[in-house]
Amino acid sequence: MPNEALGNSSHWGLFTASVESDGLRVIPDADDPDPSALLGNIPASLDTRARILHPYVRRGWLNDGPGAGARGDDEFVEVTWDHALDLAARELERVRSTFGNTAIFGGSYGWASAGRFHHAQSQLHRFLNCLGGYTRSRHTYSHGASETLLPHVVGGLEPLYEPTTWQVMSEHTELFVCFGGIPAKNFQINAGGVSKHIVRGAIDVARDNGAEFVLISPLADDLELQPRDQWIPVNPASDTALMLALCWVLLDEKLWDKEFLDDHCAGTERFADYLCGRSDGVVKDARWAAQICGIDAATITALARRMASSRTMATTSWSLQRASFGEQPLWASIALAAFLGQIGLPGGGFGHGYGSTGGMGAAKLPYDLPTFRQGYNPVREFIPVARIADMLLHPGESYEFNGTTMNYPDTRLIYWAGGNPFHHHQDLGRLRHAFGQPETVIVHEPFWTATARHADIVFPVTTTLERNDIGCGRFDEAMVAMRQIASPVGESMNDYDVFSHLSKRLGVHEEFTENLDELGWLEKMYEQWRAVTPDQYRPREDFPQFWEKGRLDLRGAMAGHVMYQDFRNDPIAHPLATPSGLIEIVSDTIDDFGYDDCPPHPAWLSPPEVAGLGSGRYPLCLVANNPKTRLHSQLDHGAYSAASKVQGREPIRLHPDDAAARSINEGDVVLVRSETAQMLAGAVLDDNVARHVAQISTGAWYDYSAPNVADCVHGNPNVLAPDVGTSRLAEGSTGQLVRVQIERYDGDRAPVVVHDHHAWSRQQ
Repeated sequence: MPNEALGNSSHWGLFTASVESDGLRVIPDADDPDPSALLGNIPASLDTRARILHPYVRRGWLNDGPGAGARGDDEFVEVTWDHALDLAARELERVRSTFGNTAIFGGSYGWASAGRFHHAQSQLHRFLNCLGGYTRSRHTYSHGASETLLPHVVGGLEPLYEPTTWQVMSEHTELFVCFGGIPAKNFQINAGGVSKHIVRGAIDVARDNGAEFVLISPLADDLELQPRDQWIPVNPASDTALMLALCWVLLDEKLWDKEFLDDHCAGTERFADYLCGRSDGVVKDARWAAQICGIDAATITALARRMASSRTMATTSWSLQRASFGEQPLWASIALAAFLGQIGLPGGGFGHGYGSTGGMGAAKLPYDLPTFRQGYNPVREFIPVARIADMLLHPGESYEFNGTTMNYPDTRLIYWAGGNPFHHHQDLGRLRHAFGQPETVIVHEPFWTATARHADIVFPVTTTLERNDIGCGRFDEAMVAMRQIASPVGESMNDYDVFSHLSKRLGVHEEFTENLDELGWLEKMYEQWRAVTPDQYRPREDFPQFWEKGRLDLRGAMAGHVMYQDFRNDPIAHPLATPSGLIEIVSDTIDDFGYDDCPPHPAWLSPPEVAGLGSGRYPLCLVANNPKTRLHSQLDHGAYSAASKVQGREPIRLHPDDAAARSINEGDVVLVRSETAQMLAGAVLDDNVARHVAQISTGAWYDYSAPNVADCVHGNPNVLAPDVGTSRLAEGSTGQLVRVQIERYDGDRAPVVVHDHHAWSRQQ
C-alpha cells in the first residue's frame, strides 16, 4: 500500500517522497523557485539491480587470507553479518596491533548524504579515532590547488567559504568576467542541501540592473548566454596567459590602480618586471597571449579597457585549477583584480567558484550547525587527497608538498565509506593496480560501484531514503527533518550501526556510541546545537517539536557580505594572515620553496593540454567536467542520468567540423584514446563546443568488463587522464583536461553492464 509522503533533503534540493504501488514518487519542494531535475534520479536509490543486498567477502581473501587474489576481478561470496563483522574486526585489530594505526587509511569524501548524522566521513573518522587514529587525506579533488595556494596569497580560504554574496553583486556589479563560466549544471548542487535554488534568479536580477557578462571558456554553455553577453572561446588551459596580458594592458595604458597596489599588495614591482619581460625577456602583451589563447589581440585589449571602466567581478571556476599548474589561473585572477583596484568594493574584485556549487555566493549562516563529532586523531600522517595511488604504490618514498618533504606511509588496510575514488581519481588502470597493494580493503556501499568491486569485505549500507537524519547547510536557510521513507533494501544497515557492531567487538562501543541509537543522536545533536546558537537565532522548538514540524527556517544569513571590505578600508587595522599582511602577488615563502613548477608569482607555464592544439597524435583537448545529470557519480543509473546516454554510453560532445573530419555522425559510438588509455562513448555534435575541443562529463560508472575492447566501455574519462599533481606546491588533481584522439568505432559493441550486478557477473 502507498505510504505517507514524507519530507527529505538531498544535495540537489528538498523533496517529498512516498513508496507507491508502482515505485517511489518524488515531488520537488513547492517553495523552491528553480528545482533541480536531478530529483528524477532518486527513485533509482531503491533499484535492487545495482544495490548490494548482503554482506560479501572476496573469495581469494576469504580463502587465502589478507592480500591474496586480484581485487576487481575476483568473485564475491555472500556471508552473514556476524561473519563479515568478525572478519573486519579481527583484521582491524591485527593491522593496528602489528603495524600501528598509521597503516590504516580512512578514506571518505563526504558527499554520500545531505544529512548531518549519517555523514559517512564523520562516522568513519569517529570510529577510527576511537581505535587510535588513521592516516587521512587533506584537501579536496574539487579545489585542492586553491586550498593550498590561497593561504599564501590572501592568508586564508575566505574566497572558498565566505565570498561576496549574490545579493551584493546583483545590485552593484556592472561587468562579470567569467573565466570558466558560471555553469547552471553546477549551481543546482549544495553540500548539506539547498531549499531554494537562487543563483539563476540572482543572475536575472543582475541583468535587470544592467550587468553584462563575458564568458571565457571553450564551452559556450558554461554560462546561460544572453544577447548582450560576449563569448570569448579561448583554448583550454590558456586562461593564465590571458589574465597576464590583461594585467599588461592595464599597466601599459596606466589603467591600473597604483594606490591600491601600493597600500594593499606585496610584490607589485617584481610582477610588473615579469609582465614587461624585464625578468625573462618575454613581454606578456596582448599579441603574446593571442597566440596562446587562440583569440585576437584586439579582443584582449578591449576587454582590459572594459574591465577598468566598470565595477568588475573577475570570477574563476574551480575547474581551472584542476589542470597542470592549476595554481596559476587563480593566482593570476587575484593579481588581475588587484590591478583593477576593486577588491573589497561592493560587487568588485574576484571570486572563485561562483557557479561551482549553489552555495557559492549564497548567504552564509553566522553560526555552526548540528555536528556528529569525529573526535581526535593522534596520527599525524596524511597525504594530499589526489595522491592516493602514489601512496599505495610507493610506500616509504619521499615527495614534496607545500614546502615540506614528506614520506608516503606503508598502508596495510584501507577503510572506505561514503565515497567512490574510482569517480574522483585519474588513470583508473593505475588506481586499480594501486588498490591491489594493501592487505585488506573494507568498503561501505549501497551500490556495486568500482570501489565496492575492489574491496575484500563489502558492507551493504542504506541510502538517505532508508534512515532518519537532519539536513542543513551553511549556505542555506532551512533545517529539514529527513524522515525514513523506505525500508532498508536487502540486508542493508546504516553506517552507524555497522560501526556500532564493530566497536563492540573492538572494545570501544561506549566511546563510539555513547549508548545512543539513531534518534537519540539526532536529538542530542539538535539540542546541543540549539543550546549554543546565539539567542537572536535560536529556534523555540525542541527536538520533538522540530521533528513533528519537519522544517525550520534558519535566521541570520549574511546576505550583504563583501569579501575583504575591512581589509580594503584599513589594511593596517585588518591585515590578512599572510607574512606581509597584504595580498601577496609575489610570495617570498613560495619563492623559498624553489619550485620550478610553481614560481613565486603568477606565471605562464605552458601546460601540455594547450601546446600544439589541433595537431599531433592527440589533436583534441577533452574537457572532463562535472555532469549536469547527476552529482558526481551518484545515481548514474537514475532515470534523468540514463536519459542522457547515447547507445547506453556517456555522451561526448564535438564541434560538427571536428566530427565531419572524422566521419563521425550524431549518435555514433566513438573510441576516445589518450596516452594513458582508451574508452567508448556516444557522439553528440554541438557547435557550443569550440574547434579542437571535446567535452564529456565525469561520473559514468567505470565499466572495465571488456578490456579487449576498451579500458572503459561506458565513458568514464578518468581512465584517460594521467595521474599527476598540479605542482609540488599543492599536488592537486589535474583531471579536468587531457589530450585525445577520437574516431568512429565500428568494432565489437561490448554491452554496458555496470548498473546491473547480475549482468556484470555473467560478463565476468
